Amino acid sequence: MDTDLNAFYLNKEEPNQSCLLALRTIILNHDTNFNETRKYGMPCFCYGKKMFCYLWIDKKTNWPYILMVEGNKLTHPALVAGERKRMKVLNINPASDLPLDTIQAVLDEGIQFYEKR
Repeated sequence: MDTDLNAFYLNKEEPNQSCLLALRTIILNHDTNFNETRKYGMPCFCYGKKMFCYLWIDKKTNWPYILMVEGNKLTHPALVAGERKRMKVLNINPASDLPLDTIQAVLDEGIQFYEKR
């Protein structure tokens, strides 16, 4: 992990730090085609060479979320568009157990979309 990415995770307070690090591990271990970079100051996960999702913290709730770049093409009921036209988010409560089945289902749906393109 490069220094800037490392700082992003390590500068967060608990329980967000542990939650974000766990989400990072889940995403990177989900498929060998995932790789991590940094775009717009936040961790970005690419599927191959295409931007797939980001990790960030919601300013109002202070909860981490996974922002799916092509969220408008995904139909998983846990994804929320809000005011966004293209992207959707999967909000994660850092004080609860991670919804691993939901996270994996969203990642799988995103992978299916990218593989059909």
